[in-house]
Amino acid sequence: MATLPAGSYTAIVRGVNNTVGVALVEVYDLSTGTTSILRNISTRDSVQTGSDAMIGGFIVQGSQSNTVIARVLGPTLTNFGVTGALADPTLSLLDANGTLLAFNDNWKNTQQTEISATGKAPPDDRESAIIRTLVPGNYTAVARGMNNTTGSALVEVYALQ
Repeated sequence: MATLPAGSYTAIVRGVNNTVGVALVEVYDLSTGTTSILRNISTRDSVQTGSDAMIGGFIVQGSQSNTVIARVLGPTLTNFGVTGALADPTLSLLDANGTLLAFNDNWKNTQQTEISATGKAPPDDRESAIIRTLVPGNYTAVARGMNNTTGSALVEVYALQ
């Protein structure tokens, strides 16, 4: 547990002696003040097939709905030296019951105007994004490769309100 000033932070998970496996990193804003809010969470990992999809969980807190944008980047990662980036990522948004709320492949195919207006549109047209107003609760952003492709991707969720 740490008290941190406003800013950007990175948590890195590595296996002891370079072991590999599945890990869960959780970040909670424990402040009770009304001005404190976690505005963005992101994770980069390897997207595989089947149950080895990349999953980013997030919670909308409080008593009011909040608009969020979730996106998954793949091709853009090559601009930052990431090799083996996922060429054509898809994004599914699910609620706590596993109900599919939205799906996107190629962000300009749906919600282009709304996504562009946020300033958070993915840089590459093959990347995926969903903008949605959500009631308080638990949600999951799931990244997969179109046609069961694999590679590295970045899943991000931004609070817009």
